[in-house]
Amino acid sequence: MKRWILLSLLACSSLLPAAPPPAAVHAEIDALLQALSNSDCEFYRNGSWYPGSRAASHLQRKLDYFERKGLISDAASFVDAAATRSSLSGEAYQVRCPGHPAEPSAQWLNRKLEQFRAGAGAARH
Repeated sequence: MKRWILLSLLACSSLLPAAPPPAAVHAEIDALLQALSNSDCEFYRNGSWYPGSRAASHLQRKLDYFERKGLISDAASFVDAAATRSSLSGEAYQVRCPGHPAEPSAQWLNRKLEQFRAGAGAARH
């Protein structure tokens, strides 16, 4: 009987909305999206290059989806889950900034995250 109650509680808890990440996590993710949006860089997704502002909007939608699923616990999990590759095609995202070769989006975003954490979040590339 106790086992049945425990299993029922676990099943019901999976139907509840996931708790949102703490404000500090949102600040870091917002900084990443702002850095991309405000950059002169382009974002490669599913065969096309998009301006950073459009890429940031796309990643925001993915963030919202992954948060509802409870899959975002910190900025690194956002990069890994939502900002590294297409959920549809599996193709890796890339970032291309003026004067620099294209690089994996995870590399660019993780560098921006390090800069933000170090207090230098305003760097362009």
